[in-house]
Amino acid sequence: MTKYVFITGGVLSSVGKGVTAASLAMLIQSMGYNVTIIKIDPYLNVDAGTMNPYAHGEVFVTEDGGETDLDIGHYERFLNKDLSKKNNITAGQIYLTVISNERKGEYLGATVQIIPHVTNEIKRRIKEVAAESNADIVFVEIGGTVGDIEGLPFLEAARQMKLEEGQENVAFIHVALVPLLKATGEQKTKPVQHSVQELRRIGIQPDIIVARCEKPLTEEVRAKIALYSNVSPQAVISNHDVDNIYEVPLILYAQKVHELLAQRLNVQIRDTDISKWIEFVEKMRRSSREVKIGMIGKYTKLKDSYISIIEALKHASAYLGVKPVLKWIESTDLEIDSDITKYLHDIEGAIILPGFGKRGSEGKIKAIRFLRENNIPTLGICFGFQLMVVEIARNVAGIVKANSSELDPSTPDPVIDLLPSQRNLDVLGGTMRLGSRKIRLLKYTKAFDAYKAEYIYERHRHRYSVNNKYLDVFESVGFIVSGISDEEDVIEFMELKNHRLFIGTQAHPEFKSRPLSPSPIYKYFIERIINS
Repeated sequence: MTKYVFITGGVLSSVGKGVTAASLAMLIQSMGYNVTIIKIDPYLNVDAGTMNPYAHGEVFVTEDGGETDLDIGHYERFLNKDLSKKNNITAGQIYLTVISNERKGEYLGATVQIIPHVTNEIKRRIKEVAAESNADIVFVEIGGTVGDIEGLPFLEAARQMKLEEGQENVAFIHVALVPLLKATGEQKTKPVQHSVQELRRIGIQPDIIVARCEKPLTEEVRAKIALYSNVSPQAVISNHDVDNIYEVPLILYAQKVHELLAQRLNVQIRDTDISKWIEFVEKMRRSSREVKIGMIGKYTKLKDSYISIIEALKHASAYLGVKPVLKWIESTDLEIDSDITKYLHDIEGAIILPGFGKRGSEGKIKAIRFLRENNIPTLGICFGFQLMVVEIARNVAGIVKANSSELDPSTPDPVIDLLPSQRNLDVLGGTMRLGSRKIRLLKYTKAFDAYKAEYIYERHRHRYSVNNKYLDVFESVGFIVSGISDEEDVIEFMELKNHRLFIGTQAHPEFKSRPLSPSPIYKYFIERIINS
C-alpha cells in the first residue's frame, strides 16, 4: 500500500522546508524505494507562471510544460528524476476544479463546502500523482506555515488521510525554526513549541521534528523540544546551516532520520547507498580554483529568481573541479552608468540572465557588446539570448533600429518577434511555448560540440523568438544558427564564429541539470573559461 509523508512548516516560511523535503525523499529513494514528491502551494494562482520573481522566485518548468514552484526544481535535482506539472498542487487549481464541478452539477444538489468537497479534491489529486508514478512512498510538502488561513484545508486533508489510509501509512514531519539569540548564545525552543501546539490543535501530531537552526542542536535543547512536542529525542533532528544545500542529506543521514521514518511507516530498513552523492559533495569542497562569472540580470536582488542557473553552474563547476564565484550585476545600473568597464573588467565569463520586459534590457545590451568585443565567454539564456541577437543586429549587422517587438512594438526591424502561435491569445496563464522540445543541433558548431549529439531535448518558456527573416543577415556577419526546432521552425541556438564562446539558447537548459549529471551547455561554458 502506498505510504504518505506530509511535511509541514512552522514559525516562518523560507527556512529550507523544500530542501529538507527533497533530502528526506532522496534518502528513502536511496534505500531502493520508488519515491515521488508533491509541493502544495496554498495561493489562489492556478500556477506560478504569472507571478513576479521578486515575490515568488524562479518559475520552474517541468518536462510536460508545467510552470511550477521553484521547490519542484529542488525535488528533481535531489531525486534525479523528472516530475510532472501535477506534482505542484495549488489552491487555485483546487477551487477552480471544485467550482467547475459545481457548475456542471456533479455534486447532485449538495451544498458545496470546504469539507468534504475541497478536501476530497485535494486528496484525489495527491492519490492521482501516487498512482501515476506508481510510488511506494509519496512525500507531500505543504507550503506556508501552520496557522495560515489559506493552508488550513490542506492540513485538514492530510489529517483525514491518516484516518483513511491507516496509522502505518501516513507520517507527519514538522520543520520549524530554532533561533539563536546572539546576545546569550542560547537556542530558543518556544517558536517550535508554539507551532507544534498549533499543529496539534488542528488534529495533527508530528512524528518527527526537524529543527532548522544556525548551529547543531544541543542535547538539552533536543530533549526540551521532544518533551513539549510529544516525540522521542531521537525524533528531533538538527538541520543546521551548511555551506551548500547538497550537504543537507548528509546531515540527516548521520542522524538516521531515514531509518526512523522507515520504521514509522513499517517498511523494511534497507541499505542506503549515497556514495555518489558524497563524492559530489566532496568535489565541491575540494574545488579551489575560482571562476568569476558575471550574472547580468534585473532580478539580482533576489537570487532565488535564478536558482536553477545558480545550481547548474555549481553542478558543472564541481564536475570540472572548480569553484564558481558569482558577481551579480544589475542590468538597470548599466543603463544609467556610462562606465561599464568597472562592472565587467574582472569577470572571466558571463551569463545573460532571462527576465521579461523592457526594464534593464538596454543595460544587458550594453554588457553584451562589451563581452563580445572583449572576447569574454558568454552564455545567453532565453530573453538573454534574444538580446544577444538584438546587439549583434545593431552593432555588427548595422541594423541600428533593431529590437524585439516585445520591447518596442513599433520597431521597423523586429529581429525578435512574437511566435505565430502566441498571437490573438486572450489568456496569459499557461499559454507560452512551454516544456520539453526536440532540438536539432548542426554539426561542426560549438553547440554540437557541447552536447555531442544531433538531437537533444531542452525545456522552454517563451512567447518571442528570433525572426527567421533576418537569418541571412546574421549568417553574413558570422552569427550562425547552431540549433533549430525542425517541427516548429524556431531558432534554438545561435553562436558567433571566431569568438571564445558567444552562444545563446532560447531554451532553459538549467532546468535539466542535476548534481550527478550537469547540463552539457553549462559544463561547456565553464570548460571554455578554464581551458582558454
